Amino acid sequence: MFSLLRICSAVLTIAFTATPALAARVQAEEPLYPVSSVVHLKGTDVVNPSIAGNHIVYSTRSLTEFRVVQAEVSNPASEISRIKPRWLKEALRFGVALDNGKIGYVSNRMGPVSAWMRQGQGDGHVLIGNMGSYLGAMVPMNLHASHDGQVWCFDTPMEKVLQSRAITQFEDTAKHPELLAQTWRFYDSNFFEHKMGYKATETGVLSKFDSPALFILKRANAELSMIPNAMDGAVSPDGKHIAFVRNNGGNYDIWMQDVDGSNLLQLSDTQYGEFEPAWSPDGTRVAFASNRDSKGEVRETSIYVVDVKSGRVTRLTNGSVSDGAPAWKDDHTIIFHSNRDPKGSGNDTVSTWGLWQVSF
Repeated sequence: MFSLLRICSAVLTIAFTATPALAARVQAEEPLYPVSSVVHLKGTDVVNPSIAGNHIVYSTRSLTEFRVVQAEVSNPASEISRIKPRWLKEALRFGVALDNGKIGYVSNRMGPVSAWMRQGQGDGHVLIGNMGSYLGAMVPMNLHASHDGQVWCFDTPMEKVLQSRAITQFEDTAKHPELLAQTWRFYDSNFFEHKMGYKATETGVLSKFDSPALFILKRANAELSMIPNAMDGAVSPDGKHIAFVRNNGGNYDIWMQDVDGSNLLQLSDTQYGEFEPAWSPDGTRVAFASNRDSKGEVRETSIYVVDVKSGRVTRLTNGSVSDGAPAWKDDHTIIFHSNRDPKGSGNDTVSTWGLWQVSF
């Protein structure tokens, strides 16, 4: 299924080797689709939606704490469960929805930042990432999993300075809203501070930071594998494939491969940035955020979908806003976070993040 990528509606077919690259740039298509507000909480950031089965999980940040919230997909604004801090200065972030009501999340409760899964029955919490996470050798960010919770992935800084910053900033409720919802910027020296986010990525400015690594954990045999120069990983619902972001010469593109390391494939190749991939329920498409139509403006990103087999890209949202972190509600509906103003025009923004929905 993944040995060929057809560009521009099958006009050109290209066979890929172990390290493939697209021969032509794929352009987004019109028309765009209307969006609607899903979850907005006064004075609270709502970010990183995750959907599995009948549940949606998202992370919130108020003036005093981070927490992870679970709700029914049919009514995302009505909370049915939450994981909240139990100890002083504990923060909970990067919530993940799993089948049977399980919830994945990242916490600093043990000192080091580590990934966990709350079991669907009772109140047991399972450590994810083996002892490397527990001992602080890894600082998991951007947690993701297959729907059954058997395959997990997260990225982590490999540079000691960034590791220290990741631990310090994990519980920082004063983190700038831009950086809270655009976590890929943490790894790039050109966009690490929000005031530095006005520089376009078109020229491919090289980052002075070492590239992060993506780790994949198979719970069945505790196998922990690594993909160098990779972040923003997303495991397909069936646990067989992984999509991720790779930095090539200062530009960010979407790649994918099988979880066993085979069939490496590049899904996007533009002079701008593609981030935050998310698999469709049937595993045939990947949604992502990009600034390709704002000519590289970091703060103006839209949601797109790429068909894995044909390479055809469709743009779903637009506006002078920051749309990101797509999650599939069904085959034709995506929930994402954005700083859009629910009371304003399509270009108006607010200082907090909320969840929105686009149907196409």
